[in-house]
Amino acid sequence: MTDSIAQAVEALAEFIERHPKLWVITGAGVSTDSGIPDYRDADGQWKRPPPVQHGDFMASLAVRQRYWARALIGFKAMREAQVSGAHKALAALETMGYVELLVTQNVDRLHQRAGSSKVIDLHGRADVVACMTCGYQLMRHAMHSEMARMNPRFAALDARHAPDGDADLDTDFSTFKVLDCPRCQGILKPQVVYYGDVVPPARRLAAQAGLHNADAVLAVGTSLMVYSGYRFCRDAHAMGLPVASLSLGVTRADALLTHQWRAPLTPVLEHAVGCLQQRLLD
Repeated sequence: MTDSIAQAVEALAEFIERHPKLWVITGAGVSTDSGIPDYRDADGQWKRPPPVQHGDFMASLAVRQRYWARALIGFKAMREAQVSGAHKALAALETMGYVELLVTQNVDRLHQRAGSSKVIDLHGRADVVACMTCGYQLMRHAMHSEMARMNPRFAALDARHAPDGDADLDTDFSTFKVLDCPRCQGILKPQVVYYGDVVPPARRLAAQAGLHNADAVLAVGTSLMVYSGYRFCRDAHAMGLPVASLSLGVTRADALLTHQWRAPLTPVLEHAVGCLQQRLLD
């Protein structure tokens, strides 16, 4: 059942007022208004095949050929994405003093572009590539430019954009030339936590420290189906913190939630922030 926008706005504004040190966790739903597709439907089920696995990417040249050939097309959606009203509203909440920490499962850096500064990129960032052997780093746009030069036929193709800079391109990828590390010829990989990989301990511990300083959790635009995000809601529940969710569908944490609003993210967040700003002026 979907809540009305007006009901969700009033309830969310009240929740934020009562819990002014929010630990916020965001997911793909925050960036769909920016033109970046998501993986799951309102029931939390996959809309499409799951993303690449870390072990497969590292072990198979064919997997890397497919990944990078499709990324030449699909990453344009992430590179050209503009911040949404939801990103701006969350940044405004931080400016108003309501955000203790924002932990995002997204890798698009749109929260930072919107003005949020108290951000942990839980699953890394897609715009930087690193060598898995020597640690050499380069910006992803530079790698794409070089691979486009190396693979002019693939660079000229087009396909529908998919989540995380992927594209729905199906062809023979065996001739695609993958750029290896220019320093040691090692495997280059985006600075992203793939499925089958683990969140770096320092990042996880920083997120947990923020949780211990917060007085409530607000999950925005996430189904929390991935354990790396769900674990924090489980921990918050064990600590006795209120846990709220604003999304269009079910979440893995539904049984732990003290508040839940199934409503469109951007209008609800924008109007809730407007209500809070007006109350500060009154």
